[in-house]
Amino acid sequence: QVQLVESGGRLVQPGDSLTLTCAASGRDFSNYAMGWFRQAPGKEREFVGGINYSGAVTYYGSFVKGRFTVSRDNAKNTGYLQMNSLKPEDTAIYTCAQGSSLDLSQYEYDYWGQGTQVTVSS
Repeated sequence: QVQLVESGGRLVQPGDSLTLTCAASGRDFSNYAMGWFRQAPGKEREFVGGINYSGAVTYYGSFVKGRFTVSRDNAKNTGYLQMNSLKPEDTAIYTCAQGSSLDLSQYEYDYWGQGTQVTVSS
């Protein structure tokens, strides 16, 4: 059974940095791409960033503008989303997902975590 467990979400102030972690189990982590998505209240889920199975390729949502970095440690079965210069509009539930290939579409991912809340507020 594949499980993805996010952690690291919390209340931070504007301008702060935060790193989210996605711990995976249940199948060979190094064979699958990982995506990060977010959903704010009343808004559609949107693609934040993703990384291919090896870590050699990353994609980001257009709003990221160099503030976020997706990475992975296949030896630890763990993925990361490092977020810098956080803004109030980054407030959302952040969820990691796993799929056969790196894609911006949520429909290409077949396993999802429960999400972790990130709140950016002064």
